[in-house]
Amino acid sequence: MNHRLRRLWGLLLLFPASMCWAQQESNNQLDVNLQMLGHGEMRFGGLDDNASGSESGATDKNHAYFLMGRTRLSIDYKRMGLETKVVAQHSGVWGQKGQGNFNLYEAWAKFSLKNGLFGQIGRQALAYDDERIIGTNDWAMAALSHDVLRLGYDGPQHKAHAIFAFNQNAENTHGGTYYKDGAQPYKTMQTIWYHFDVPKFPLGASLLFMNIGMQGGTKEGYGDDEPRTIYQQLLGTYIKFSPGRFSAEASYYHQLGRSEDDLKIDAWMASVRGSMQVTRQLKAVAGFDYLSGDKYFAVPAKGHFGVTRHEVIKGFNPIYGSHHKFYGMMDFFYVRTYLNGFTPGLQNLYVGGDYAPIDKINLKLRYHYLAMATKLAGIDQTLGHDVDFEASYQFAKDARFSLGFSYMLGTESMEKLKRASKDNNLKWAWFSLLISPRIFTTKW
Repeated sequence: MNHRLRRLWGLLLLFPASMCWAQQESNNQLDVNLQMLGHGEMRFGGLDDNASGSESGATDKNHAYFLMGRTRLSIDYKRMGLETKVVAQHSGVWGQKGQGNFNLYEAWAKFSLKNGLFGQIGRQALAYDDERIIGTNDWAMAALSHDVLRLGYDGPQHKAHAIFAFNQNAENTHGGTYYKDGAQPYKTMQTIWYHFDVPKFPLGASLLFMNIGMQGGTKEGYGDDEPRTIYQQLLGTYIKFSPGRFSAEASYYHQLGRSEDDLKIDAWMASVRGSMQVTRQLKAVAGFDYLSGDKYFAVPAKGHFGVTRHEVIKGFNPIYGSHHKFYGMMDFFYVRTYLNGFTPGLQNLYVGGDYAPIDKINLKLRYHYLAMATKLAGIDQTLGHDVDFEASYQFAKDARFSLGFSYMLGTESMEKLKRASKDNNLKWAWFSLLISPRIFTTKW
């Protein structure tokens, strides 16, 4: 009898443990997703000829037609307190010699606690606020991701993230820590982001601080008289207010520190944006961006004969943001630089609307007035007038077709600074097909 009681008592003790094990096991989830993006463009003027550096948009022979593709395969595993994700990516132009660009777009592990604390390590796609400063830049085929450690807290009202990065080209046994022309544009990076949502009120605000270390000097002179790591800082805020049918956004960022050429940086930018849902189908949008600029070419301390000395960089750099989203779809600004890297800043005044005539179809129209932020002797500030049109059709739950057309009436100033024709020849047409099915999902 005692033997049977002991066996029953043992089973009772094992029962809660077995229940906890079963509950933990049932919390596992595995998802396998595929993303296939096909993209085609017709370009006629507006960008430099990569092969010869000659002026674009001069004759019909400068038309460019090409197709691009991007494929992503992602594997995402989740269980209580842990999530891991791996995204393999291939991108390239159809017919391109070689194998295009194949890489791991994401590969990270994230540990989370019930109180909102988390730690995430590995290659990650980062997106904060409106993505003006830190974004995925998904329009580009390769897009952006970062090798970082991210620690933070995500609560119902407060969110705080700290991001740390340190990059190298190889696992050297000697030779210091020289890092340039690597997979990431910076050598080291430390970022703090804080966001607060006002309770029961449609107002949210974010604070951002970044300390970015860039490699200075040359590899040959590294460790001698040349500088090692040169730091620049960015700090600012983003605010969004969304009462009912109205929405208003504003941001301000300031850059300090020193450039890779060891020049002082003192630059800033500000933006405002408003929208109103006029009807269920129609939304009106308007906004203004101001990014400070330089009056002269940047010249290092040693200088160049015949060039005005430029000791302070005033041109703001929106660094790792989704630039295509803000300054016109032809990507004249902050995707490709001005002539010889000169940055006279930008004023971007835009108005437009979004219209959904029927379900699953969306139309967008934007007009941009573009001008330099600085006044240059003998050059008008106006750069041009840009009109962007985009239409998209969600013809399946995991498939969308989009097309667009951009037209820019450039000025003589645009011609001088960007090697773009001032004639009415700056046109850009494109289409894309995005298919993103979930291939497999399971829970156990």
